[in-house]
Amino acid sequence: MENTVTDALSIMEKREIISLTHQIRGYIQTRYSQQEIASFREIMRKSMRESRHPHDEKNICKAIVTLKTALLFAEEIEPDHNILVAIGLYPIVKEGILSIDEAKGAWGEDVAGLLKGLTSVDRFSNKNNVVNQDNFRGLLLSLADDIRVIIIMIVRNLVLMRSINHHPDDEWVRNVAFEASCLYAQLAHRLGLYKIKGELEDLALKYTNREIYTQIAHKLNETKRSREEYIKSFIDPVKRKLQEAGLKFDIKGRTKSISSIWNKMKKQKVDLQGIYDLFAIRVIIDTPREKEKSDCWLAYSILADMYIANPARMKDWISIPKSNGYESLHATVMGPGSRWVEVQFRTKRMDLVAEKGLAAHWRYKGVKGDSTDQWMNNIRDILETADTGPMQLMKDMRMDVYGKEVFAFTPKGDLFRLASGATVLDFAFQIHTNVGAHCTGAVVNGQHRKITYRINSGDTVEILTAANQSPKADWLNIVVSTKARNKIKQSLNEELQRRADLGKEILERRAKNRKIEIEESVLMKLVSKSGYKYANEFFADMADEKIDPGKFLATYIEETSLKNEGPKVSAEEFQMKRPDDELQSKSDVLVIGEKSINGLKYKFAKCCAPIYGDDVFGFISSDGLVKIHRCDCPNAGNIRERYPYRMIKADWSGKSGDMLPVSLRIIGNDDIGIVANITSIISKEMNANLRNISVDSHDGMFQGMLTVAVPDQRQLNTLLKKIKTVKGVKDIQRL
Repeated sequence: MENTVTDALSIMEKREIISLTHQIRGYIQTRYSQQEIASFREIMRKSMRESRHPHDEKNICKAIVTLKTALLFAEEIEPDHNILVAIGLYPIVKEGILSIDEAKGAWGEDVAGLLKGLTSVDRFSNKNNVVNQDNFRGLLLSLADDIRVIIIMIVRNLVLMRSINHHPDDEWVRNVAFEASCLYAQLAHRLGLYKIKGELEDLALKYTNREIYTQIAHKLNETKRSREEYIKSFIDPVKRKLQEAGLKFDIKGRTKSISSIWNKMKKQKVDLQGIYDLFAIRVIIDTPREKEKSDCWLAYSILADMYIANPARMKDWISIPKSNGYESLHATVMGPGSRWVEVQFRTKRMDLVAEKGLAAHWRYKGVKGDSTDQWMNNIRDILETADTGPMQLMKDMRMDVYGKEVFAFTPKGDLFRLASGATVLDFAFQIHTNVGAHCTGAVVNGQHRKITYRINSGDTVEILTAANQSPKADWLNIVVSTKARNKIKQSLNEELQRRADLGKEILERRAKNRKIEIEESVLMKLVSKSGYKYANEFFADMADEKIDPGKFLATYIEETSLKNEGPKVSAEEFQMKRPDDELQSKSDVLVIGEKSINGLKYKFAKCCAPIYGDDVFGFISSDGLVKIHRCDCPNAGNIRERYPYRMIKADWSGKSGDMLPVSLRIIGNDDIGIVANITSIISKEMNANLRNISVDSHDGMFQGMLTVAVPDQRQLNTLLKKIKTVKGVKDIQRL
């Protein structure tokens, strides 16, 4: 086995593995015992020796990723022995060479717990989380079980992001970059790993918008000398003044990350020259713990005497640190040449936390109850109650992670952190769901306030409740926190479901009395015709006596009595036009190339299956046939990059073509009758035919693949909208 693995590795990969091994050995020799070093060395040998597949499915060397993850973790986060062991063992656990129970027997329960967490996360990661909300939620919940697993996954994701530059699978790279930006960069920010967060966001921008990234990087490189000269001219007089005050310190100047510059350019709608605070100055003071605050403020006062300060941009994270432990005093002053300069004051201890986040002083196991535990619990609440799509869920996560904070107290002195702009209602839900649900107002600093009152830092808030109070729909416009919003939605949905169940029972009882068998597909069609998007809303209105069940049943009888005179074709008899049939442009729906070009043969590409109305282009294959691709085809980027000279313009002629197949992926709850409802909708569409369907059910969810024949894009969009209205359907997308 060892020879097989070695033969599969390239010479460059072998050299890199040897180099990384030496680097790790040099790092751990001064920090770990000989027994621990021997243990870790044996782990890496075992992983290399017994791994059946040295590369993953994307041809990335697993040994290099593992070694880089261990080294980056060691350099950036100062991990304990168990974490390095778990990183080393994980690849062979994933391959099934080593079981978690065997790892537990050899290396202890804590290592086994980490491996279990990593294995759990891997079940959900890289499963197209953008589309599948349940995978995305499962991934986050798995991460939320152990903060050490979060940190390992963040570091591992950064190593992966560094490894995929110019990888041939562009779509996969974009998916990895999206997950890095929307998930791991946010988690890194929340844990205070700002350096890693900045690099993840820069790489994500590089892979998703390389042109913008290259432009900014090039311009920054062009202005590097002038920027360094300006920083020096700013720092030198500040140094002299701080030295005269008797302070011991270091000063650093750094340019902001490319992604943050790009975000500012978009937000302020200016080019790079219009961004004045491209860099920040950091003053790191060497002082005892008891003098930290006073020395930081002393340094700030010296700076404020030299330059005009902007009080609106002052950020005091020293008096009340961020919940991730970050402490620093941020000031913005008008420097030479009327340029705004951000200056950060912090001590050596604060800088360690700022650079390495919570991991710099994290109690890797044992003690609970600090602010990070509270944050993790809030994240669980968001995930467990969210009923929106994955894009909105990620947006909510971003708001909760990056949002500013206010601090308020209960009458007993308990401190609560809330998002800026939080109301009394947010505060009530932060205390407990039942308190929020029955909140009628509050006594804030001794004065009665409504639930809409916006809390300020330092307020003392006593929540008032009433037993007959319950969440209202307009409460969603009052709260700002994701947790409160989801709890309110959950309560409203439960109440709607209660009324809907009652309404459905009323209709079924009336139908039974009249000996009417209700067919679900016809019922749903009538509900839609009545103007209701969701059946629950229809039945709730019936419970509220807004809809007469007797009149509705009369309409139902009339609907079922109508006969469909159209021809009926069985699935076996149905003949669908194949996308690879060759066609002649002279009698077809496509105009290929210039108007003077006639008679070109073409066929529709199988990889993207275009239909009438899609934006398309032609690709001249080696046999002279023109293959028609959608412009958003997964292969389009590769074609444009490698064969631009073989591309040819293609447009639809203005008349709809034949019925062409479209593949759809559908995800939903595995409810009784849901598949029947979906097929019923398709069968009732005049210009749509179901050709094939396959469904896979697991843990109360189903994922299906549909092949539907439609004449054009307009008909497809109409069909997708109707299928999305079916109760239980979570998502449907064209492949």
